[in-house]
Amino acid sequence: MTSNILEMRGITKTFPGVKALQNVNLEVRRGEVHAICGENGAGKSTLMKVLSGVHPFGTYLGDIVFENEVVEFKDLTDSEAKGIVIIHQELALSPYLSIAENIFLNNERRGRGGFIDWNETNSRAAELLARVGLRENPTTRIMDIGVGKQQLVEIAKALSKEVKLLILDEPTAALNDEDSDHLLELILQLKEQGITSIIISHKLNEIKKVADSVTVIRDGKTIETISRGDVTEDRIIKDMVGRDLEHRYPDHTPKLGEELLRVEEWTAHHPQDPTRVIVDAVDLHVRAGEIVGIAGLMGAGRTEFAMSLFGHSYGTKISGRVYLRGQEIRTRTVSEAIGNGIAYVTEDRKTYGLNLIEDIKRNISMASLRKLEAGGLVNDNEEYRVATEFRQSMNIKAPNVLVKTGKLSGGNQQKVVLSKWIYADPEVLILDEPTRGIDVGAKYEIYTIINRLAAEGKGIIVISSELPELLGICDRLYALSEGRITGELPVADADPESMLKLMTMEKQR
Repeated sequence: MTSNILEMRGITKTFPGVKALQNVNLEVRRGEVHAICGENGAGKSTLMKVLSGVHPFGTYLGDIVFENEVVEFKDLTDSEAKGIVIIHQELALSPYLSIAENIFLNNERRGRGGFIDWNETNSRAAELLARVGLRENPTTRIMDIGVGKQQLVEIAKALSKEVKLLILDEPTAALNDEDSDHLLELILQLKEQGITSIIISHKLNEIKKVADSVTVIRDGKTIETISRGDVTEDRIIKDMVGRDLEHRYPDHTPKLGEELLRVEEWTAHHPQDPTRVIVDAVDLHVRAGEIVGIAGLMGAGRTEFAMSLFGHSYGTKISGRVYLRGQEIRTRTVSEAIGNGIAYVTEDRKTYGLNLIEDIKRNISMASLRKLEAGGLVNDNEEYRVATEFRQSMNIKAPNVLVKTGKLSGGNQQKVVLSKWIYADPEVLILDEPTRGIDVGAKYEIYTIINRLAAEGKGIIVISSELPELLGICDRLYALSEGRITGELPVADADPESMLKLMTMEKQR
């Protein structure tokens, strides 16, 4: 008998033209929290899909040993029957069903005559919700609770299946700090109850907080497994990217030109409640070649400001003035904003930034089809050539530009979004959470691209929840609180303490 609850031996998984996993080995001890790290596209999620039966037995080489038994899962039902439950980064909940209905979907509590026993269903759901720290009524619809609580419902759903090994794929990627902390504490509580967990995460501080051991995967291969006492961020990063990142941020020496963008008295009200001011008389400016950061806590109005500026995509009763190179411009529609030299990279690339069922080629060209027009039609050959150039220059990891964008890793999807807007050739590029959900190696590549754009004379505005990121890549910072600019500092004079003070400054009543 071994103390390992799981062993994966020599796992190799191949897709057409791509070897996603090459002889990967993984050992997970019973009762531990085991982290798996690696760059986007390294093979982490593919490995977990092999384990859970999403990629069924027969489609991969190697052996899976669970509780000292070689297992051959044909689908998720097989793995769940053994006590292995996976929670994907994209939550698998039905928004129109209740919490209780989602928890017991395909696992219904039945009574007499085979009909669903709703009293038993809701009562048992309430017990499971209490176990994960939720007080919601089990009859509440999923669409009426936040993403953080939805993640906890997924865990409650796993507990209803008598889970022994819980797999969480980027569980905090879409959560704020408070919800993330609560989730991590829950993982530690489940560990005390004897439940083993595997957590895939890019957030190294979270890994250090909860993981007993860490396995690093790079380019589909196991690099090493590190025990808790030996885990350091530098060691994990070196294993992930194959080199030391002495500096997390590339060197940047700004070459500032004339004032490029000026925004004055920009105000936007809530779209459903026009009496609420969300963006309150914001003034800011950006010079050519300058990287300007906007820092603010959750709900400060950062994204709302960017979206309202970019084609009035958010809000109502929008007012204020926008100047480009000293000339007033209008940005009332997305087309008008693009035509006047402003581009916006959304924080939600999968919903608003990309068409995931389209290929790389079409995603890159979609904002600039007129540039490819020939006789009223899109020149396919030119579109292919342009997209291929971006695939190479942006280091998008795909065999060609005909690959569906939804098949790419998060970091490579972000490079496609950036390619789309770079090809549109804007004067000012607004980047909203440009590195959210991507690994440190891909982040470094994104930072290098931002530097390159600034060196070309573009004006860059970066919105980020990560203060170290803003301090590492920007030339100047604005702080936003309750929709108002509360301060402006050159990055040389800024530090986390001074910025946080400005970010928490209350509006004068």
